[in-house]
Amino acid sequence: MNYRIIHRTEYHYAEPVDTGYNEARLLPRAVPRQVATASTLTIDQRPSDYRERLDYFGNRVASFSIDEPHRSLTVTATSEVTVEPRSGRLDLFEGESWETSRGVLMQSSDADALLARDFALDSPLVAAQARLADYAASSFPRGRSLLESVHDLMERIHREFRYDPEFTTLSTPLEQVLEHRRGVCQDFAHLAIGCIRSQGLAARYVSGYIETLPPPGKPRLVGADASHAWFSVFVPGAGWVDFDPTNNQVPETQHITVAWGRDYSDVTPLKGIIFGGGKMGMKVSVDVLNLDSAASQHAAGLPSTTASTPDAAGGSSQRKS
Repeated sequence: MNYRIIHRTEYHYAEPVDTGYNEARLLPRAVPRQVATASTLTIDQRPSDYRERLDYFGNRVASFSIDEPHRSLTVTATSEVTVEPRSGRLDLFEGESWETSRGVLMQSSDADALLARDFALDSPLVAAQARLADYAASSFPRGRSLLESVHDLMERIHREFRYDPEFTTLSTPLEQVLEHRRGVCQDFAHLAIGCIRSQGLAARYVSGYIETLPPPGKPRLVGADASHAWFSVFVPGAGWVDFDPTNNQVPETQHITVAWGRDYSDVTPLKGIIFGGGKMGMKVSVDVLNLDSAASQHAAGLPSTTASTPDAAGGSSQRKS
């Protein structure tokens, strides 16, 4: 699948901002089965300094500062990405038990296992705790394969938790998500990661996008998509395998990876410090266009299925829908 993603963040300030320092993780990374064929970051205010680097986790980071007074700022990331299907079938029932996998993770001197151990530790937003271990227990019976255990956990979260974008914020503890059984994809990913770490295993947070399709007969609204989040588990000898509890699926070609880390705090799309500005308003819009589908429609002479929506996807890049 070939996609074009446009992620636009607009800030508006009540008073002039004298100086701003910003850090963006908005450009897709190269991962197995995914290639970013083109990506640009456009800033409508002229930066006094702009640099790109890879962070500790290998994510692409753009750092920039703006020293001239401004009342607004728009940052637009435009990327074209190719996502290939998995070669072969993922067999959830084969492989070592989760207990054996845990032992290999903690004892192996293999480079991949050594790096994965970072993701078995507590992180700023996800700490292994007794309540998470209790919730995870039924998915991890003795002797069950690691992938089957994690798949069962994903299905339970999807079945037992309600998607509710009004319930949580970035500061909502996992205990409340678990108690009230509601949240958004960010919460569900954090919950799964905490459950997996509570079993002594390694799990990481993945941020990116997912192709969404409009209801039958409805136009695809430009800018109405959203950022997405899911998680990966480390399987010794096989590497990392993704799971999406919000949609109850093992990601294939509809998921586009931007960054990963221990939790959301490692992959915040856009953050920074400003001096001045007063009250701030922000609007975020995301558009994920399947270029293959668009080309097919054009070749067939079908009418366009897009419509503009200036207020679409309002909200904050601090929340993952």
